[in-house]
Amino acid sequence: MLSVENLTSRYGRIEVLHGVSLEVSEGEIVTLVGSNGAGKTTLLRAISGIQPAAGGTIRFAGQPIDRLQPHQRVARGIVQVPEGRQVFAPLTVDDNLRLGAVTRRDREIDASLDQIYSTFPALAEKRHAAAGALSGGQQQMLAIGRALMAQPKLILLDEPSMGLAPRLVDQIFSIIGDFKQRGLTVLLVEQNAHAALAIADRGYVIETGAINISGTGRALLGDERVRAAYLGL
Repeated sequence: MLSVENLTSRYGRIEVLHGVSLEVSEGEIVTLVGSNGAGKTTLLRAISGIQPAAGGTIRFAGQPIDRLQPHQRVARGIVQVPEGRQVFAPLTVDDNLRLGAVTRRDREIDASLDQIYSTFPALAEKRHAAAGALSGGQQQMLAIGRALMAQPKLILLDEPSMGLAPRLVDQIFSIIGDFKQRGLTVLLVEQNAHAALAIADRGYVIETGAINISGTGRALLGDERVRAAYLGL
């Protein structure tokens, strides 16, 4: 579904991605782990079109998307859930969710809302409340729900467990694991490497802007380099 080949990206004169290549097949959960500043968020932003690519190729469903604007990539089926949630705080939960469907023009948006509220009952209870009044966990659910409203084929998740209590972290990862049952494909960036790799079909380790280890989720959990660097073992 997604193929990234020799991708480079810069902030000014500083190159932060150095020829990154990875693949995500349809229906997979693929996890990208790495230390702070390794280039994880930059890679997701480059795939979604927010961060310009300086070189390399990004293909989605076999077609190059390098020159597409972010909203055109959303229309193709790529949606990003950003780090820090970034909900529209003054707007209601309902309005935030409807904004996720901005590229849709069908009559099924209300039905999609019902599905989101069924998946996240806590949001249903707060549907008329301002998003800024929600707890951190509820805001993360809202950010994920907003992405689902776009009816994506590929979801890019950036640090979904950041700042959440352990109980909520377990709930978020359970929801991500259920995405496979919906037929969704996931590229997950997450510092909680153990939890992320435990639900992943495959994983990549990125360091200083380059991929240096890859394998199945189970294999990376058992890799001594990964265990020492990211699992605290």
